[in-house]
Amino acid sequence: MADTVYDARTAADYRAAREVPREGLDAWREAIAEHLPPGPGATVLDVGAGTGAFATAFRDWYGAHVLAVEPAAAMRELIPAGEGVTVLDGRAERLPVADAAADAAWLGSVVHHLTDLDAAARELHRALRPGGPVLIRNAFPGRCERDLRVRYFPETAAGIDDYPSVRRVTAAFTAAGFTRVALRALPQRSAPTLAAYAAGLRRDADSKLRALSEDAWQAGLDRLHRAAAEHPTEPAVSWMDLLVLQRS
Repeated sequence: MADTVYDARTAADYRAAREVPREGLDAWREAIAEHLPPGPGATVLDVGAGTGAFATAFRDWYGAHVLAVEPAAAMRELIPAGEGVTVLDGRAERLPVADAAADAAWLGSVVHHLTDLDAAARELHRALRPGGPVLIRNAFPGRCERDLRVRYFPETAAGIDDYPSVRRVTAAFTAAGFTRVALRALPQRSAPTLAAYAAGLRRDADSKLRALSEDAWQAGLDRLHRAAAEHPTEPAVSWMDLLVLQRS
């Protein structure tokens, strides 16, 4: 991962503010299941596992054994290691696993952190068994208008413009021996109401929010609080893309 440093406080803030509650991920659970190998017992690489929210979800939802690969020590320490989850120090460009070690790979909000996307694609081809899918959950340029942060802090869209595009990611994985099989936007409920979402925001836990000027940050907060007052029962629903590529 590139240029992201996490200490213990930042990692804890990330877990508190950025992880989507399990109950808000129903659409993701169903969509992911369409692409995983059938039945329990599959090995899934969670690349850039963060504090382990999806690693434990894959274990609990599908009975998978998860290899949670995370380069930041402070984040790794918060991953609930144990039965079904093995925590590894590593990065996408140099995965600490044997050839054909996994049946599928998951990259959740990771591709924009990679130092070498092409090398990461080649490593995933090495680490996956033939036919194994790579499932990428990410914001992409030109497709982020339903992101909650963009909705209330529109200046954050400029940061997403610098992310690798769907075309760029697809090209890297195609060159490495993958075929694109799916691209779809999916909802996730970050909080039961907009007011609860606002209360849980942690500017320091989000690089796009940190990049805002003080005026832009305050204007966004004001926008969010007005919406929460006008629509007190509206859930805080954001949308992200799921891009799926399959290894040859």
